[in-house]
Amino acid sequence: MPPFVPTLLVEWRKRIEVEFVIKANDALCDVMPKPRRLKKRFGSAKSGVLIATQICDATVAPQNIRFPQDTSLLNEARLKLEAMLDWFCSRYALVKPRIYQKVAHKEYLAFAKSKKPSKERIRNAIRKQLGYVRRNLHYLDAFMQDGYAPDKKFANNIITIHVLYAQQKYMYENDVHQVANRIVSISQPYVRPIVRGKVSKQTEFGAKLHLSVDERGFARIEHLSFDAYNEGALLQNALEAYKYRNHCYPKRVLIDQIYRTQDNIGFCKKNEIRISGPKLGRPSSNEETNRQIAREIAKDKSDRIEIERYFSVAKHRNGMGLISRKRKDTSLTTIALSVLVTNIFGSFQSAVSDEQEQKTKILKSR
Repeated sequence: MPPFVPTLLVEWRKRIEVEFVIKANDALCDVMPKPRRLKKRFGSAKSGVLIATQICDATVAPQNIRFPQDTSLLNEARLKLEAMLDWFCSRYALVKPRIYQKVAHKEYLAFAKSKKPSKERIRNAIRKQLGYVRRNLHYLDAFMQDGYAPDKKFANNIITIHVLYAQQKYMYENDVHQVANRIVSISQPYVRPIVRGKVSKQTEFGAKLHLSVDERGFARIEHLSFDAYNEGALLQNALEAYKYRNHCYPKRVLIDQIYRTQDNIGFCKKNEIRISGPKLGRPSSNEETNRQIAREIAKDKSDRIEIERYFSVAKHRNGMGLISRKRKDTSLTTIALSVLVTNIFGSFQSAVSDEQEQKTKILKSR
């Protein structure tokens, strides 16, 4: 007998909740040493003391799913329903209904092989697949109404396919491509499309992560969810969390344009927090004042790169670039662990570089 089976690792991963990882990350950030590499960026030019700073931004941790297309989703739903009907007929010795399985498969292959299908051909393929899915759902519901119980492994897929069919039918009938809580993966129905508006990726599919980085270079998770949300509405909560940890608000907050709402600007002005970006109103008539403001804006943009660097390290080196977990809870835990590991390795690398720098100074003095 082996000491443990591979599924035991999955059971242990389920026990590590995302809330526990977030609390552990916050506790480590409070005790880890300050990285010296940030003294030039966030430190005062005269005293060298770190300026109380908070950087906020959001990113998406992409989920490892196939790019969702209406035709491929409906075809996958049809195949799963056919497998369920085969199981019912085999388990309860029922007569298999006519579902035109070969015809449906042949029609989908003919569509999938076309490189650039027209809009009319796409709508025609969706219409046909909707018909096959509707017929299969009708037979499946009839079996269950007659008292035949499905296997427990089919329960989640049956509910998901019902919702998927309703969404696809609504979009087809109204000729639209958006619907609330749109399902983009049958096996992972919790994944939502997150519109990012970037050049390389207009839409990403995964959990949205709102992160804050303080003047010590450590990141904390402010909000993590698979649902799309506006990160601008979470700025004040992040600033309040900073005050709770440090007993004061930061001197400045570095953000992008989406955070610069009138509500957030008024909150920062009330609490004497300098918010990055141009000031509202007309420019000053004093040229020296305008140059000083321009220098501050340029420095804020340069300092805000720290959170972009953090996202890059977390995605390319610490597992946030592509989440391969199949469960919602373990996927969120994996993202939180990526943030935790990035903080630990950042502090460790800073300590190693500080030690090497001290050794170099000692060798030069000799």
